[in-house]
Amino acid sequence: MGKVMAVCISKKRGTSKININEAKLITGYGIERDAHAGIWHRQVSLLSYDKVEEFRKKGAGVEDGAFGENLLVEGIDFKTLPVGTRIVCGEVILEMTQVGKECHSRCGIYKQVGDCIMPREGVFARVIRGGTIKVGDGLYVS
Repeated sequence: MGKVMAVCISKKRGTSKININEAKLITGYGIERDAHAGIWHRQVSLLSYDKVEEFRKKGAGVEDGAFGENLLVEGIDFKTLPVGTRIVCGEVILEMTQVGKECHSRCGIYKQVGDCIMPREGVFARVIRGGTIKVGDGLYVS
């Protein structure tokens, strides 16, 4: 079981997200008020808190949401899970649709420290059933 450490959104694509602590997820759409929400396969992005902590130990001062992740979760290594995996948090059900992503233009983090973990550690999901997710919630792989 994992634990939600941050719930992040951004108003514009290509910018860091900010932790809003709680958000409404909309079935088939994504996180309310997030720039990446929409009718497509990358409605919600997830990143392992443990991987971010490893990155921080290398000297990178990154805030929650800096990698563009919506959900920062402790205790689950998402990249080891196959596409199609269902992730449950309270009433919310997510289905993984993509592991990693291509980084077309080096982000600000890469330019600052020479590395970014989102392309290899981040995963994406679509919202099968909506609801509310907040910091501190338990999250598990179904």
